[in-house]
Amino acid sequence: MGYDIDVSKISIEEYKDIIESSHLIPSWAMLKENIEHLDTIKKQGIHNLLELQKILKRKDQLLEFSIQSGLPEPYLNVVRRMINGYIRKPNRIKDFPETSEEIISKLEKKGIKNTRHLFEKIITQADRAQLSKQTGISTKEILRLTKLTDLSRIRWVNHTFAYVLYEAGYDTLEKTANANPDVLYKEIKQLNAERNIYAAHIGVNDMKMLVESAKRLPFEIKY
Repeated sequence: MGYDIDVSKISIEEYKDIIESSHLIPSWAMLKENIEHLDTIKKQGIHNLLELQKILKRKDQLLEFSIQSGLPEPYLNVVRRMINGYIRKPNRIKDFPETSEEIISKLEKKGIKNTRHLFEKIITQADRAQLSKQTGISTKEILRLTKLTDLSRIRWVNHTFAYVLYEAGYDTLEKTANANPDVLYKEIKQLNAERNIYAAHIGVNDMKMLVESAKRLPFEIKY
């Protein structure tokens, strides 16, 4: 069980398949263009992404590995950013739209300030009922925050876009993972045209990457 993807369970060989099948942002295109570099990494005795993450953690370690393996430093920097992206920075509860100061205060008194904190307490219906009883927050509101937390686990999904997905009816990780990216794009574009929730430009490829990211996360929360 975990909020994030367990990178220790992604082998270098599996990561190669992930890269080859993924829609990448332009600055990460070199990962697909130089897919054979992953074979070189494997030959260095690195078996999974956690081992690779540890080796690339510090700049001096990355430079040393670049010299040792013969792989370009810019490529390894992109790999590091890609792997680190699997570990999501949690969204703050207080940043979610339509969340009252009273609810924020009640959760913070229990030490719950962000989605990672909340995730540990809302996995099952029984967990959510207990949290509702402990805080005095309605089960309906706990469920809403549960779904926003579930969506916040997806790569690139900040507090605003978690709310957008929720409002568009893709209110769980599983629903988002099973979405058609083209349909998702059209529905979110229409929702934003009607309500002007965000200003950023989001395209079809962004939705493809979003759905791909959602598919790789385990569906931990039980509804």
